[in-house]
Amino acid sequence: MSLSITVPPGYGWIVLGAGIFPVITDMFLGGKVMAARKKYDVQYPNLYATPKVHEKADEFNRVQRGHQNFIENIGGYRIMTFVGGLKHPITCAVGSVLYCVGSILYMKGYADNSLDVKDARYKKGAAVKWIGFFSSFVSTIKFA
Repeated sequence: MSLSITVPPGYGWIVLGAGIFPVITDMFLGGKVMAARKKYDVQYPNLYATPKVHEKADEFNRVQRGHQNFIENIGGYRIMTFVGGLKHPITCAVGSVLYCVGSILYMKGYADNSLDVKDARYKKGAAVKWIGFFSSFVSTIKFA
């Protein structure tokens, strides 16, 4: 059995948007966690700070959750973008930028301790992440 896939013009943007940009975003978010580890004195191997053990546990954990959310969701998002990009490459590439920028804004809001943790994630503009998500989601459905 043989399978042939025709890659549309503009698919190179998908490689950048779903292949390269998420790696850069992950490194940026990881750097924020490393800085928070130092600032709040949370040593390895602790993934999260322990309340009543670490003085600023909530502050550190909010930064860590911002990064962890990206890690938890980027795998499925990338697959959708690589597939949906076969139908709508430019839409998915732009969506990838919005998804990654939204993920950075998600962490920025979540890490802001002056905001209520329940809705802090979306107070700094993170909703653009969902525009990126749904651009790939719909494009993948249209590909099917």
